[in-house]
Amino acid sequence: MNRHPAPVQPGPGQESVWDYPRPPRVESSTERIVVRLGGVAIADTTSAVRVLETSHPPVYYIPAADFVPGALIPTSGSSMCEFKGRASYFDVHGGDTTVPRAGWTYPTPEPGFAELLDRVAIYPGQMDSCEVAGETVHAQAGDFYGGWITSKVVGPFKGEPGTLGW
Repeated sequence: MNRHPAPVQPGPGQESVWDYPRPPRVESSTERIVVRLGGVAIADTTSAVRVLETSHPPVYYIPAADFVPGALIPTSGSSMCEFKGRASYFDVHGGDTTVPRAGWTYPTPEPGFAELLDRVAIYPGQMDSCEVAGETVHAQAGDFYGGWITSKVVGPFKGEPGTLGW
């Protein structure tokens, strides 16, 4: 098993991902979330929830109803999360751009994760931009996790090479 590095000490107004729980927790967020793709805003909400899990930056789940019509195109395939259940995927469309499998949802979330029903998470690194309260986020490293890194969250974060065993 790989030992994780020492957590970064959070400053005022910051949170450490090493203080997040495992299994993960879902919490409401009233921060304004904006997602842009193909030069247009495809989602804008103040009704997101975020999933907080040890060593991961938050993953924001946006109400499907807060995406513009046609932005979410159901696609084949699924994956399994030991906590949240089976995920289904979307191709995400905005302007003249479509990104395959860039969004996911839990159509029948496991107990404790009912708040994820009818909400969609987006890989921020595959969009033109994603914002939390006006701040452009950085994507969590790797091609599997969908964490949103802002100045309010400190790591180190799972996803970089050598972090699989954390």
